[in-house]
Amino acid sequence: MKVLVGIYSPFLAWRIPEPQVAWLRGEFPDHTFTRADSDEALLAGIPDAEVAFSSLVTREQFVAARRLRWIHSPAAGIGSMLFPESVDSPVVITNSRGNSAATIAEHVIAVTLALFRQLPVALRRQAERTWAQNELSEPGTIRTLGGAHVLIVGLGAIGTEVARLALAFGARVTGVRRRPDAGPPAGIDAVVTPDGLLAALRHADAVVIAAPQTPDTWHLIGSTQLDAMKDGAILVNVSRGKLIDEEALARALASGRLGGAALDVFEHEPLAATSPLWSDPRVLVTPHVSGIHERYWPDATALFADNFRRFLAGQPLRNVVDKRAGY
Repeated sequence: MKVLVGIYSPFLAWRIPEPQVAWLRGEFPDHTFTRADSDEALLAGIPDAEVAFSSLVTREQFVAARRLRWIHSPAAGIGSMLFPESVDSPVVITNSRGNSAATIAEHVIAVTLALFRQLPVALRRQAERTWAQNELSEPGTIRTLGGAHVLIVGLGAIGTEVARLALAFGARVTGVRRRPDAGPPAGIDAVVTPDGLLAALRHADAVVIAAPQTPDTWHLIGSTQLDAMKDGAILVNVSRGKLIDEEALARALASGRLGGAALDVFEHEPLAATSPLWSDPRVLVTPHVSGIHERYWPDATALFADNFRRFLAGQPLRNVVDKRAGY
């Protein structure tokens, strides 16, 4: 069987290391693993592939695939592969949801604490050699996660782990999910449907976006939602950039009403140098690294290998995506 490994990017973090491909070849010597490191190479290699281990298969590449039966993504997000030809086909898509849930949740807690404790201000004053004790001691300047109300939009593997950590700090947690009866994590105050998002935003001190990118979640947070957030609240996005209307967010930050934002993902990456988000003192910009951890690629490859064994044996695959739901 021919497996096409097409996991490449201009950014080193999202290129599969060659030792992981070599490991797959060693684990499955009876099958052919071909590596593609460009769009052109993937397009050339996909017509005869039955399996694609790839972070992205474009419409053109998918249409060229004559024998493709299964795509496995090393990431959780697969929204860019859900074009009509893919959704309507019998090709199965699986993803790697859960692989980075713990490290992304730690990132959420880290940036939330940083904004609550005004660490960006402290770092700027350190660079200026300014003793900012008075500035950072003004009433209401420093807040605690304990006792804060955290709203988590999306209670998948990432959102559930964020909830667990936030609860450990003593926060009150509300979740937003499409199916509120799916069994909320222990300790969560309430779970509401997306219809209740506006009402929930009015009470949250921190809003964490951890929902998948689907047609229904595009610009889930726009002007209306930002206007509904309470004064001084912060927004954290570790999902996909297109869930937030960045222009509306920039306007909301400029108004001075929001307490800040921590953004790891953006509508267009890399974030344009002209974006006002770079220079806003209340914004923490991280370059799509919340999911990176030292075992990211070994774990992602091991998950694919387990699924490949299941695929060869005709057994149910792990992390099958509902292509019509989008996750």
